Amino acid sequence: MIVDTHCHLDDDRYSEDIDLVIGRAIDGGVGRFVIPGADPLSLSRAAQLAETYEGVYFAVGVHPYDARAYDRSALASYALHPKCVAIGECGLDYYRLPENEADIESEKKLQKEVFIDQILWAKEIGKPLIVHIRDSGRDCLELLETYAGERGGVLHCYNADEQLLGLAKRNFYFGIGGVLTFKNARKLIQVYPKIPLERIVVETDAPYLTPHPHRGERNEPLYTKFVIEKMSELSNLPIEQIESVTTQNANRLFGI
Repeated sequence: MIVDTHCHLDDDRYSEDIDLVIGRAIDGGVGRFVIPGADPLSLSRAAQLAETYEGVYFAVGVHPYDARAYDRSALASYALHPKCVAIGECGLDYYRLPENEADIESEKKLQKEVFIDQILWAKEIGKPLIVHIRDSGRDCLELLETYAGERGGVLHCYNADEQLLGLAKRNFYFGIGGVLTFKNARKLIQVYPKIPLERIVVETDAPYLTPHPHRGERNEPLYTKFVIEKMSELSNLPIEQIESVTTQNANRLFGI
C-alpha cells in the first residue's frame, strides 16, 4: 500500500470527480491520503472528505500565505476531530515578499508568529507538524530547533536544503514528491541519498507539482507511483520495498 501524505483533495479542481480520483488511486495501490490544512475556507470540505472515505485523513493549519487569516480558536474544534492527524501545513514562505523593506520585515514577523503558535499548538495536543518551507530554510530551522523540541513532523516538499537534514534526528520526516522526477531536479537528486530511508514519506501535493510524464496536467494521488519509481531507481531498491518502508513511515508519523 502507498500513502499520499500531502494531497489537497479539498481543492475545487476535484469538486466534479473526487470519487473517480480516489477510486483510481485505490485501484493503483494508494490506500491512505492526508489532506493538509492550508486554507481555512476549505477545511470543512477536508473534514467532510475524511468522514466520507475510510482512507482519507486531514490536518488543520494555515499556510504562511494566509497568515493574516490565522485564528487558532476558530480552528480548534477541527483539531479534535478523530481523523485530524496533524497541525499544518504551516511554516515560512519568503518567495513572494513585498518590495518595500519595512513591509518585508513586517511580513516575515507575522509569518514567524503564526508558525510559532502552530508549533506550540502541535506540542500541546500531541500531533505532528506538516511544515511548508520555501526560500526560508535558515529561519525555519531556527524556529523548529527552538520551539518544536522532539514533537517532529514532516518537511513537506523537501527542497534539498542540506541544512535541514539534521532534523531527521528530531523526529522529522522528509516529504518527497513529483519534483524528484523533474529534469531540473539535480540538487534534490544529489541530496536524496543523504536522507535516511526510514525518514522518507511520499506525497504528491496534488493538484500541484505533477510528476513526469504528466507535467502540465492536474496532479492526483495515483501519481505517487511515478515518485516511487524514481525513488527506487535512485536508491537501487525494489519498488515494493520503497512502498513498504514509506508506508510504515507515514503510519508511524501520523499514527494511522
